[in-house]
Amino acid sequence: MKLREIVERLNLQVLAGERGLDREVDSGYCTDLISDFMANGTPGCLWLTLQAHMNVVAVALLTGAAGVVLTGGRGIPPEVCRKAEAEGLPLLSTPCRTFEVAGRLYQLLFSPFHSG
Repeated sequence: MKLREIVERLNLQVLAGERGLDREVDSGYCTDLISDFMANGTPGCLWLTLQAHMNVVAVALLTGAAGVVLTGGRGIPPEVCRKAEAEGLPLLSTPCRTFEVAGRLYQLLFSPFHSG
């Protein structure tokens, strides 16, 4: 499924990297541990996290993540948004809890009624 469709369906706010919204998303991964995502994040996945610092951008790029969803409505430092924009990384935000976003993303990607 295209990231753009996920953004629309989950009502996510695009903070940076809008030009990357046509990327394909094939899975999601939820973790707040950078080392966990470095070891287990896969190309094309959408990373859901509470972390909102520069290392998130670097690790998402390193792993080939389709994008990052910052959950819980926390503030995002402007320099993080600028770095994500410069690198073309979709950086998204939602006030929803990680658990809720993960469930909704799972339904979008793996529902038997999904035709993507």
